[in-house]
Amino acid sequence: MPCIEEEELAVTDFVAPKQMETTDKTAKQIFEEVMANPARKRFGFGNKLAVINVDPQKAYTNGKFKTSYQTHPRQMEYVNTVSNLARARGLPVVWTHVAYMKDGGDAGVWGTRTDTPDSLQNIKFDSERSEFDHRLEIDRERDAIYRKKMPSAFHETPLQSYLVWHQVDTVVITGGSTSGCIRATAVESLSRGYRTIVPVECVADKHESYHFANLTDLSLKYADVIPVAEVVNWLEEYRG
Repeated sequence: MPCIEEEELAVTDFVAPKQMETTDKTAKQIFEEVMANPARKRFGFGNKLAVINVDPQKAYTNGKFKTSYQTHPRQMEYVNTVSNLARARGLPVVWTHVAYMKDGGDAGVWGTRTDTPDSLQNIKFDSERSEFDHRLEIDRERDAIYRKKMPSAFHETPLQSYLVWHQVDTVVITGGSTSGCIRATAVESLSRGYRTIVPVECVADKHESYHFANLTDLSLKYADVIPVAEVVNWLEEYRG
């Protein structure tokens, strides 16, 4: 048992943490400030990268569906540019999309919050919502295409073993949504030891608040959030 003096010392040594910061700035303003004055060292590009295009499917890119959204009007063009450059240099290109069984049971608890025609678990196999955006330039003979069920592109897909086989140390992530599947994939990418890069113009979300708040957090903790031009420049100079 500690003596009274030790107990009193422990109490007097306690210093309350600082209060959580508050602000009147928008998420976009905070993001722009962080980008203009980076407070963290970059992870940088390694020796070999792979491009992971997360769920650029019609459910999220075609305006006929309520679940679609657009942040940068040239997103699909930039995704094609990055993917085509990577492929031309012998680097892996991966595409993921979500689709579920007729009863939605393979969506698990994730599919229990809503049940409308627009709900996640109602993106069915072979439905239009499950199809990739028609503007994408996918090489179905050379690119890896995975159907996923959960937010992260790594969850119960062959992605990890595919990257290991190709000796990849850097992952470039595009697609949507920034606050959902992009974030989940980026956090898991870093957790698995990959240098993780998110090109700003290549990701999208339904609301700028979610989008920029998550880009800020990714930049400060889990990934290099950079202009797509920097990714393009690296790929153009890559010689393998």
